[in-house]
Amino acid sequence: MNKKIIFKGSAVAVVTPFDGAGNINFKMFEKLVDFQISGGVQAVVVCGTTGESAVISSEERDSLIKFSVNKFKNKVPIIVGTGSNCTEHAVSLSTKAQELGADALLIVTPYYNKTSQLGLIKHYEFIASKVEIPMILYNVPSRTGMNIAPQTYLELSKIENIVATKEANGDISSVIKTISLCGDDLVVYSGNDDQTLPILSVGGIGVISVFSNILPDISQKIASNSKDAAELLMKYQDLMEALFWDVNPVPIKAALKLMGFDCGKCRMPLAEMENEKEKKLKKIMEKHGIL
Repeated sequence: MNKKIIFKGSAVAVVTPFDGAGNINFKMFEKLVDFQISGGVQAVVVCGTTGESAVISSEERDSLIKFSVNKFKNKVPIIVGTGSNCTEHAVSLSTKAQELGADALLIVTPYYNKTSQLGLIKHYEFIASKVEIPMILYNVPSRTGMNIAPQTYLELSKIENIVATKEANGDISSVIKTISLCGDDLVVYSGNDDQTLPILSVGGIGVISVFSNILPDISQKIASNSKDAAELLMKYQDLMEALFWDVNPVPIKAALKLMGFDCGKCRMPLAEMENEKEKKLKKIMEKHGIL
């Protein structure tokens, strides 16, 4: 099966900036994405976890997708997060994103109510039957409480418009088995910045990155496996770790603010980063010459 590759290298899971009144700050969003594109990012993911998709309204979601498509689709693919723990709602989100011009969809596994491996297959089969654009699965057990098994990936890879997965299960052995089973029928992207190179080494082709929000050029060099990729990964490992000292996207928004990109606070229930942690984050960024 000859499936479309959406991107190779680094895609940014971009934050959603808010203004002082708590509304989406489209001017800042444009500034952020321009910074990413100038840094070499190969795709932009909007309305993902890092974009606080759980707390933005349907109207805000549609506006953000429209804005992204109108401003940036001629430069990079626009991938939209459309996952839900309700299959019908995921279909609704996915068909709307397709209608608004998204290039691809990023669809997290069901969460909270979860499902079985058979349920996963039926869930994704049903969504795929309702859309035409490519789908990227998203496996992140630390958030959802469930995992996509390699054999389940094999079954899902037989569906024409399921083209890739964002793999954040932290289990390299499982990733190896998935790639071995699926071959060219399922592209694998790392969902963890610090595991990009291990996943590339066994056949992955890139990363969907939080880290890219602040250092898109470095993220792209690592994700394209440049000659100094390993050195860069080791160098910035402490910063990648610091970006998860609190619930994502709390730390990355704090880091962006320190760089002059004031993206506002995260919406509740997320709270501000603790002062001591933010001070330590600032010191690491200073050490790397970012500030």
